[in-house]
Amino acid sequence: MTENTITSAIAVRDTGPAAQIEAYRDEYAALVPSHINADQWVRLAVGAIRGNQDLEQAARNDVGVFLRELKTAARLGLEPGTEQFYLTPRKSKAHGGRKIIKGIVGYQGIVELIYRAGAVSSVIVEVVRTDDTFRYVIGRDGKPVHEIDWFGPDRGDMVGVYAYAVMKDGATSKVVVLNRQQVAAIRAKSDSKNSEYSPWNTNPESMWLKSAVRQLMKWVPTSAEYKREQLRAQAEVAAEQPPASELPPMPTVDLADEDEAIDGEIVDEEA
Repeated sequence: MTENTITSAIAVRDTGPAAQIEAYRDEYAALVPSHINADQWVRLAVGAIRGNQDLEQAARNDVGVFLRELKTAARLGLEPGTEQFYLTPRKSKAHGGRKIIKGIVGYQGIVELIYRAGAVSSVIVEVVRTDDTFRYVIGRDGKPVHEIDWFGPDRGDMVGVYAYAVMKDGATSKVVVLNRQQVAAIRAKSDSKNSEYSPWNTNPESMWLKSAVRQLMKWVPTSAEYKREQLRAQAEVAAEQPPASELPPMPTVDLADEDEAIDGEIVDEEA
């Protein structure tokens, strides 16, 4: 038996999550937007799952769910396993309390979707801490003034967060400002707030930032129409081409799944 034959035989036997990503490489490459390097996207997905034992086991518990979550990331053009698109384990009642993979769009992913719409030149989203200086008066100030002592020993606790965009014509979007109580109210509505895997507990600053930028989405163009155009074009291409391999089709995902990934958080279902 030649070395290539041995390698092929091993590849066939390997049905783990990383091998499944590689097996569906062409399908994922067809889904990602044209400005995304498909090979790099696949490497990120494989690296994320191989570098975390908990994630890999959760993915193995239902590889189909895992592939579907990656499909959402691909169609949104976001990098899996990063702050653009979190891959997190969650308990599932349907799986007997075992953990499966849930994909969640992070604040950097939302910022990327805003940029991709092409209407803004910059997006500013920052937390404000106790020892910072922050000034903003609605109707008087065009944008906040936020001064930070970068060389101080400690900026203190988070007390607020803000977000705004500068449009390509130079105008400033609505400025979103949330105080600590408002962020706490958003967190209180999350079913995931007590989960050890929730970003509210593993990376709270990122969730403060996401809380602000999610509100900003209401006031600036996003890539929703761009996304739908990509889906239409991909559907036309798929209809014209025969299957490239004998692999079973990947689990389907629709626009509602993408909206859930943007708005959703990690929920451990009761077993």
